[in-house]
Amino acid sequence: MFSRRVICLALTAAAVSFGLTVSPAATFAQSQKTKMIVPYGKGGGSDQLSRAMAKSVESVSKTRFDIVNIKKGSGLGALPEFMKLPADGNTVIEHIDDVASAFAIGATDIHPGKDWTPLNIVQLTFSQLFIRSDDPRFNDWESFLAYAKQKEKRVAVANVSYDGSMENLTMRALEKDLGFKTRQISFPNVKDRYEAVFTGRADALFEQPGDVRKYLDSGRLKPIVTFFRSRPSAFSDVPTHFEVGAGFKPFMRFRGFFVKAGVPEERLKYLQDVFAKGYKTDSFQKFNASKYMTIIDPYRDPEGSVTLINETIESYSEAYQDFLLQTLNDYFKR
Repeated sequence: MFSRRVICLALTAAAVSFGLTVSPAATFAQSQKTKMIVPYGKGGGSDQLSRAMAKSVESVSKTRFDIVNIKKGSGLGALPEFMKLPADGNTVIEHIDDVASAFAIGATDIHPGKDWTPLNIVQLTFSQLFIRSDDPRFNDWESFLAYAKQKEKRVAVANVSYDGSMENLTMRALEKDLGFKTRQISFPNVKDRYEAVFTGRADALFEQPGDVRKYLDSGRLKPIVTFFRSRPSAFSDVPTHFEVGAGFKPFMRFRGFFVKAGVPEERLKYLQDVFAKGYKTDSFQKFNASKYMTIIDPYRDPEGSVTLINETIESYSEAYQDFLLQTLNDYFKR
């Protein structure tokens, strides 16, 4: 069996004999196996996205992916392993806005717009609060809020988060504006997170609608409030947080693909090109539409990704300062 190096040299020699110019690096870049790290468990939004994008990229290129899920540390547990790898472009990581918020609050020293190079951001969406459709205690936002105020700090909201994450800051801002408190419980395993609501371990779920599409379609879950500037057409009967009395600017969830900074230019351009082509495939566009990812224009090219990341870090930095002040005020009121 011929080695990859021998094959690459043979292809290069053949190209030269026909008067073509193909560098060994370019041949290798277009044929090698690439590892894709998903920093969450199987079945969640990041996992679904990564597998859809990998399939689309494979359909337009010779690159093939090995997908590895690392489900620890609420998405941050995969960072040390990724940062130990060489900046050769052989590994791509999928990540979300949580890595920007983590940098903003000092939970990591990794700046996703400087220590990483974006390939693209392909999803941008709003979040919602969901309840079980057949919950006898409440069936809409008003009845949920009344119940939460009655059961102060005993109502549990399932999410995947840490102090200062998008989910955490959003719920704290909502509670501050509307005068109630819940317990936020992080479930890194997506199955546990969703099952917590169905089994009664949690009373509500903080999530993005596309991630729980099958539960919405089956009628098992229903949204009761949308964290967005206006009601999306797909959820025209669900009030926004502004409409129920909150005044904070909503945080958006984004998901994209990155390599370590310093990847050789030829390899980097190749990956950015095939990921852009993968995004444009009919199969990926159908996937994104099925996840409510076309309500907002989700796509950001490498330059636009850096801009979005920097804006997100700035927003989280400001929000986290408010969070710290609120925490101190709560402490001294005891």
